[in-house]
Amino acid sequence: MILIKNGRLIDPLSKRDEIVDIAIENDKVKQIAKNIKEEGFDEVIDASGCVVSPGLIDIHVHFRDPGLTYKEDIITGAKAAAKGGFTTVVCMANTKPVVDNVETLKYVLDKAKQADINVLQASTVTKGLKGKELVDFDEMLKNGAIGFTDDGIPIKHTTVLYNAMKKAKELDVPISLHEENPSFITKAGVNDGNVSKALGLEGGATALAENVMVSRDVMIALETGAKVNIQHISSKTAVDTVRFAKSLGANVFAEASPHHFTLTEDAVLKHGSLAKMNPPLRTEEDRLAIIEGLKDDTIEIIATDHAPHAKEEKEKAFTLCPSGITGLETSLGLGVTNLVKAGHIDLMHLLEKMTINPAKLYKLDRGFIKEGAIADIVIFNEDEKWQVKDFASKSENTPFIGEVLNGKIKYTISEGKVVYRG
Repeated sequence: MILIKNGRLIDPLSKRDEIVDIAIENDKVKQIAKNIKEEGFDEVIDASGCVVSPGLIDIHVHFRDPGLTYKEDIITGAKAAAKGGFTTVVCMANTKPVVDNVETLKYVLDKAKQADINVLQASTVTKGLKGKELVDFDEMLKNGAIGFTDDGIPIKHTTVLYNAMKKAKELDVPISLHEENPSFITKAGVNDGNVSKALGLEGGATALAENVMVSRDVMIALETGAKVNIQHISSKTAVDTVRFAKSLGANVFAEASPHHFTLTEDAVLKHGSLAKMNPPLRTEEDRLAIIEGLKDDTIEIIATDHAPHAKEEKEKAFTLCPSGITGLETSLGLGVTNLVKAGHIDLMHLLEKMTINPAKLYKLDRGFIKEGAIADIVIFNEDEKWQVKDFASKSENTPFIGEVLNGKIKYTISEGKVVYRG
């Protein structure tokens, strides 16, 4: 049994914000009250001056398992998640082999049982990520897939996507979309603009590549009624388009990654390949539009797109190195520092986007703290500064190394067990 004393409980589901004690027995929250006596507990955690929040939920991570485990695996990815305050993650399906069949899905879910946190797995939308033939949605769901995504690759064939959305609607599951049309990308990983020109890249990834896909897909979502998640939104026009689709009644969600509300394309000049990602960092106008989307809930979810790569891969020439950065261990700190401390949203609103909103998308019985609920909890000090270093992930490909952030994580508790101590 664990007793958390004198913490500031912030629960985005109930909107509760008060100083209380929380008693945990086995994997559940047993009691929430003031002045719970300490006798009989195996561990007493003094959370004075700290926030006690539901464990964070990230619906967009790459654990590279199976097939690319030199970058990350399910166990190390889970440890990185725990260090970042996450107690539930959803893994993308672009592994090797891809998760488009029951055998690979079961491999992931069986290995996930050994992880410190709750690791869930999405299925691909199409077989082999080829965008031509749908996977067996019913079979994959029956065997434990939580949703569907071809993340990393856009679904270019409109009829295929339309049929996928109809099936997702029928089954009431989310379909998540990577929105970059390769027809409008000359060099992936960098915005087509002043920085790409300064680097002599003769092009980059235009915002149009994202905008045309988002425009098409939200209209198909409106037509089919499917629950659609626009992944790692990066452009002002895409944010405006999602806002418009919502006004029409489309069941569309959007997620923003911390790097897209924190950095601009200028980071590529400073950090090189460590700031290369798909979709790319864009302009200050785009960054501010993402923040506005977070403020007015056009963007309901913050998700990291945790994308680990080996050091030697990222040290290759910019055009040859893979895109993506790690994100689980910096996500909360970046949100506290660049959204809350910057005055854009309050802490309740930030945690809503990192707990209950992603839980609602996938209909998870998590993301909140109440008596009888699963004891998934993160304890952090929003005012304590810490430096980005010493990763639990196998990889360290992030432009935030050395940065000083607010929001020091003290404990992560997953299903009643302490899985990280800061």
